Amino acid sequence: MEFYGKRTLRGLIDEDKKTKPSPTHLSFKTHQEMLEPNPQFMSPTRHSSPSMISFFPPSPESPWTLSPLHTTPSPSLLYHCVASLHRHDGNIFSIGVSRGMVFTGSQSSHIRLWQQQECVERGYLKASSGEVRAILAYGNMLFTTHRDYKIRIWNISFSENFRCKKITTLPQRSPFLLFQRTNTHQHKDFISCLAYYHAEGLLYTGSWDKTVKAWRVSDKKCVDSFVAHEDNVNAIVVNQEDGCVFTCSSDGSVKIWRRVYMESSHTLTMILKFQRSPVNALALSLGSSKDSCFLYSGSSDGFINFWEKEKMSGRFNHGGFLDGHRFAVLCLVAVESLVFSGSEDTTIRVWRREEGSSFHGCLAVLDGHRGPVKCLTASLEVKKDFVMGFLVYSASLDQTFKVWRIRVLPEEKKIDSDTERYDQRIKIMGYEMISPVLSPSWVKKKIQGNHLQ
Repeated sequence: MEFYGKRTLRGLIDEDKKTKPSPTHLSFKTHQEMLEPNPQFMSPTRHSSPSMISFFPPSPESPWTLSPLHTTPSPSLLYHCVASLHRHDGNIFSIGVSRGMVFTGSQSSHIRLWQQQECVERGYLKASSGEVRAILAYGNMLFTTHRDYKIRIWNISFSENFRCKKITTLPQRSPFLLFQRTNTHQHKDFISCLAYYHAEGLLYTGSWDKTVKAWRVSDKKCVDSFVAHEDNVNAIVVNQEDGCVFTCSSDGSVKIWRRVYMESSHTLTMILKFQRSPVNALALSLGSSKDSCFLYSGSSDGFINFWEKEKMSGRFNHGGFLDGHRFAVLCLVAVESLVFSGSEDTTIRVWRREEGSSFHGCLAVLDGHRGPVKCLTASLEVKKDFVMGFLVYSASLDQTFKVWRIRVLPEEKKIDSDTERYDQRIKIMGYEMISPVLSPSWVKKKIQGNHLQ
């Protein structure tokens, strides 16, 4: 393991004030095919024949840039992109945030570290195996997954003299396995997602080998492994209140798992929905009350489905879907009452759930990337114990990493008249339907490529 020291952005800054146009062509693939090194066009519809199409050109190297402050038809949100950086590390697959530090993993073996507020690169870690597919940061621990289908655990020192040290690699090599090529506890394909249950110190890993594994961090052992889906496991989240595990897959299903009492094994308790479209992302949002809980899933049909937990039974009931993205939803993150979604259509949408209601409104469309938005994370921006707003970090298959600052204004006073509320929602939905997300030429190429009418 090698750690490289602090680097400022002064040497990266270059005058570049030209506005980057929207892409006019793009290779559209399934969620798994997007991550292959030499992509080939594959239509998501069964009746389309695959053909070769050139991949979109990478963005030119650009400095950190400050965009104008944007307002939207909804007066409740202001945003601007405070940083945009292109690195020669290939596609960025994962982002993690902890204690004011941001970690990014890419096709290279470098795990880059950034200071959250100042947007300064503090250095990078270099692992023995590249393609960091998933990152999870919690406290002073950093979990990363790599091309060799293994997990690495790092210890981070957040003191003034920033340090990082690799603790171990999972699964650990046993002296009895010296003559075996692989460990029986090791995943057989890329580890696509991570989740950590704080109370029990359990690390969950989901893989394209269709399995989910639970690792006890204290003694670095795999305590359970089970086949969770019929296809790739794309995302996994844990409810920190009760330990429930949620998984989603390219087989179109979202499942809930619980640990068997007094045991380490897990049992399937519910399949929330089964659909033909692959489910790529999950996010869990805990409401103001203890029992309030919403689960969001983003799928390749462009919809974000959500479920609300019943207070009495604990079951999750389907509450509806958020419609706005043109193409596949690839990543989701929920903070407070906001939900951020990144899509293949290159945009990030900001949704807000009404207090005491299941109604969601789209507050803004962040349009700055030139390729599919692969990963997202968000955190509260706090200065001197005062919450200033939100910081959103996004990475795209255009090989750029962006930081967005968002200010959400207090919700307007509720309208007593049901008719006025209905009219207001119609206006919001009308804006969503006519809001231009993509250039017409790009949409035309997408439609032609998929042979849609």
